[in-house]
Amino acid sequence: MAGERFEVNVGAVAHGGFCVARHDGRAIFVRHALPGERVMVEVTEGAENDRFLRADAVEIMDASPDRVKAPCPFSGPGRCGGCDWQHAAPEAQRQLKAAVITEQLSRLAKIDRKVVVEELPGAPDGLGWRTRVQFAVDGEGRVGLRKHRSHEVVPVDHCAIAAPEVEELGVEARRWPGMAGLEVIAAAGSSDRMVIVTPHAGQRVPFVDVDVPVSVLRGDGKGGTQRIHGRGHVREVAAGRTWKVSDSGFWQVHPAAADVLTAAVMEAVKPQRGETAMDLYCGVGLFAAGLAEAVGEDGEVVAVESEAAALADAAANLAGLDQVVLVEDRVDRALAQAPEGFEAEVIVLDPPRSGAGRAVVGRIAAARPRAIAYVACDPAALARDVAYFAEHGYVLAGLRAFDLFPMTHHVECVATIVPAAG
Repeated sequence: MAGERFEVNVGAVAHGGFCVARHDGRAIFVRHALPGERVMVEVTEGAENDRFLRADAVEIMDASPDRVKAPCPFSGPGRCGGCDWQHAAPEAQRQLKAAVITEQLSRLAKIDRKVVVEELPGAPDGLGWRTRVQFAVDGEGRVGLRKHRSHEVVPVDHCAIAAPEVEELGVEARRWPGMAGLEVIAAAGSSDRMVIVTPHAGQRVPFVDVDVPVSVLRGDGKGGTQRIHGRGHVREVAAGRTWKVSDSGFWQVHPAAADVLTAAVMEAVKPQRGETAMDLYCGVGLFAAGLAEAVGEDGEVVAVESEAAALADAAANLAGLDQVVLVEDRVDRALAQAPEGFEAEVIVLDPPRSGAGRAVVGRIAAARPRAIAYVACDPAALARDVAYFAEHGYVLAGLRAFDLFPMTHHVECVATIVPAAG
């Protein structure tokens, strides 16, 4: 079946960077197409007896008015899989993402809500925004990015969505023999740069003389890193503070994201002086700092994070904010071990892509918060968790969506969840 071609009429957008078409009564998930188009597809995955197929649009017979020429030469069927919507105008991309969020809320949470995905400042054409890029390396030592749903590496000489500060390091112009991959970091608001290289098993990493001062680290095969030279962290600037982020620790990749999300979270929960707040999955402490300043010295912020390195960064970033209590533990376990009767007026959570889940949602509701800010990078996980909150008498009171990842299908949401009236 793979390689077979036929014409289809393209239907609605779906979660994951594709649109849905039908052929001979079977669903086809089509990449590189737009709703309303008629296209020739080539099947990339699936067999005769499968319920659905995956395919690429390889020829456009009737084009959508939202279709544009992809600005990146490595975008398209069989090429780099890093971007999903290079063939759509930026405003159309945001409309597609809004449609996905709307559909997920309707299907999984039984909520009908009009969604608008907001553009972030700094990248009106959707290019040059990504401050952290993970490259793969092929067998010849060439830097590239993987094909969609494949381990095959497509060598590239530049990445169109990478920030200029990433491209300045010139890693794509070098050969990296023996390496499996590398991550390039260009901190927002500071001049800090870092390259993290991951060798294949048994390979050694030589000293790398680069044009811009960086820290080069080597994966040790056990989930850690070994510093070869340079400082082991970068300084990010956001929300009026400077943040220490070690090695490849988590930080938003759009330079405007941390500021925008912090403002949205604080507006969602409106923390008051003297209140108790929680920052779950707190990372390096971005939201905890804002909560601490709002609740003041008479309030308390309990920040929970399971990754030791991130919590160590949070301790440094939140030094001097004595109202913050840092807890190194999984969120589910930390909530389960909370003192009997523990309550928090405000709870912020920024869970992994899989979401918080039914058990964590139940324990959050047991703390009887008056307001919850849920930061979500996956609309399906958010919708599922909103449905779980409804089981405990909480409703979706507000939702903002942000285009933190132009050219891709990814989108970030900040949901405001409150007790149902009455």
